[in-house]
Amino acid sequence: MMPRVKMQSFVVLLSLMVLAGCASEVAKKPEVSPSSASTTPRGQTPIDKSQSAQAPRQGGATSSLEAHREGKSPASGPLVEIYFDYDSYDLRADARKTLQAHAAWLKANPAVRVEIEGHCDERGTTEYNLALGAKRARSARDYLVTLGIAAARISTTSYGEELLVCKEKTDDCYRKNRRDRFVVVGVRPTS
Repeated sequence: MMPRVKMQSFVVLLSLMVLAGCASEVAKKPEVSPSSASTTPRGQTPIDKSQSAQAPRQGGATSSLEAHREGKSPASGPLVEIYFDYDSYDLRADARKTLQAHAAWLKANPAVRVEIEGHCDERGTTEYNLALGAKRARSARDYLVTLGIAAARISTTSYGEELLVCKEKTDDCYRKNRRDRFVVVGVRPTS
């Protein structure tokens, strides 16, 4: 009888380990290599109309992680970043205005898909910042959905504090890192 109990315990433990290893929206900590990243000015125009949806990721915006691995600064795309207050994922008035412009662009380009990257400043634990980055990305996604953009066109990920655009320990630098970045990831297939 004792071997059967041990076997059942082993099966339960194995099942829990498999469930714990399932994928989530939170990105794994990227490999760190020295690179300097540029910042996007706060007063930047929300939409660059010269950028088209014709060849996403081919000469256009790449994910922050892809750029980091290549030792480059992330390329800007037609959708600009939004910023957050310290320790918050609530959308500010300026972020809502920018997201309204993003929604208009996405409606004009209905085949485009976008990934929202949630980022944080370096204060707090890695785990906390990954969760906060995920909440920031989801709050932007949810707002875009309320503006009429299909949820299937939007994916989210979190890089937490791992891909900083500014590494100085100043309030201005922290402010630049608390952001959502929007990456045009492709054109969804038409069925």
